Amino acid sequence: MSASSSGIVAGLTAAALATVGYLAHQAAESLPAGLGRTAHAGAAPAAGTSKAPQAKKDPTALPGDSGKGARVVYSLRGDRVWLVAGDEAVSRTFEVEPSAVDPAPGSYSVTSRSNSVTGSDGVPVEHVVRFATVDGVVVGFSSAVGGPTASAPAPAPAPKARTGGIRESRADGDAMWTFATIGRTVVVVR
Repeated sequence: MSASSSGIVAGLTAAALATVGYLAHQAAESLPAGLGRTAHAGAAPAAGTSKAPQAKKDPTALPGDSGKGARVVYSLRGDRVWLVAGDEAVSRTFEVEPSAVDPAPGSYSVTSRSNSVTGSDGVPVEHVVRFATVDGVVVGFSSAVGGPTASAPAPAPAPKARTGGIRESRADGDAMWTFATIGRTVVVVR
């Protein structure tokens, strides 16, 4: 009888392990995005492992689908810009006040620049960096003359005006002006 008892115990143990394994799998499948197995302390991430779930929670993290090489990245949803060097290092990121007209997501090039002009909304602007045209409206980055000098963007243009001016602070406008020369790639992401 001891042989049959050990067989029963082995069978019950196998059934219990299978049940626990099944329930663990079901629990893992229902975890919210970004949760899952944690790495052991001090362990290096596996090759190809991405930190994307963490990056999505950080609004200053460079979007993953933003191209390669030296470029300006503009997020339509985040109202944020990144100045990215050729080695993929972000030299600066800042918030902007979006224009009334958005360019479609894609890759563009800086086509023209103006040191100082009057914007289509009548506001004097400086360091204008243009990169797209949407239904006859030219889209570009600029800072309002006399606008904020800290990292806060300038006030938005009048809401009913169809303008393409993406407003940045004067300090951020200075950085954009230095970085975004004619031909520089501008990548627009959602």
